[in-house]
Amino acid sequence: MDQEQPQRPPPQQPIKYGDVFNVSGDLADQPIAPQDAAMMQAAEATVFGQTQKAGPAAAMQAAATINERAGLLAHDDATEAARQRGITVTETESQGTRVITESVAGQVVGKFYEATPVLAATGAARQAMVTIGEALEAAGRAAGNKPVDHSDAAAIQAAECRATGSNLITPGGLAAEAQSAAAYNDGFAGNEGRVKLADVLSGAAEKLPADKVATREDAEGIMSAELRNDPHRKTHSGGVAEAVGAAASVNEEGGVIGDTTV
Repeated sequence: MDQEQPQRPPPQQPIKYGDVFNVSGDLADQPIAPQDAAMMQAAEATVFGQTQKAGPAAAMQAAATINERAGLLAHDDATEAARQRGITVTETESQGTRVITESVAGQVVGKFYEATPVLAATGAARQAMVTIGEALEAAGRAAGNKPVDHSDAAAIQAAECRATGSNLITPGGLAAEAQSAAAYNDGFAGNEGRVKLADVLSGAAEKLPADKVATREDAEGIMSAELRNDPHRKTHSGGVAEAVGAAASVNEEGGVIGDTTV
């Protein structure tokens, strides 16, 4: 009996931009080429001083190496999109936040946020802009007796993420403490024995691994988080959202001299 001939495996496909990044159009179908990765590495090194771990350049290098070793691309290959429209890493700064945007052929493949120093000297006087951490401390004073609920925890988490420029919750940090307090309070019918906002937000600025000046964009994002997690879709008087909103208003007016009270 004739043996059945083994079927040849389908030809291997290169790893494309659309496989790795949230891009569209022609770029999504372009293979990630070795010289594309080299250009992104050079651009990152110019802005950051080195290639970022787990950043776009590292992801592109890994994909390009696989494509090259599979014989699908040559070491000197670059995509038409990268050659014609470029690979860029740009840096901007807005009210205490450094924003770094990485793009291939005009499409964003990575964005990073870093807090920058929040105090500016004007002559002998110090003009202090109110930070997110200071706004949280103000909420702890204004609404300190309020038991922590899940809307508070969501607002505090949003505040921590905006202050640090990271979507990752710091283990044992302010957001983690607020979430733990909200879960603990779920087991109580009344206010007696429940963890209060003052317990969590006391010394908030020091508990944050990084801090930044509160902006209107920060205030809107934090308010949205608080509203989404409140059963009545309301913010709390003197709470986190109101405190950060007040801080943003102060900062829009140029800050206050020698006083950072919201």
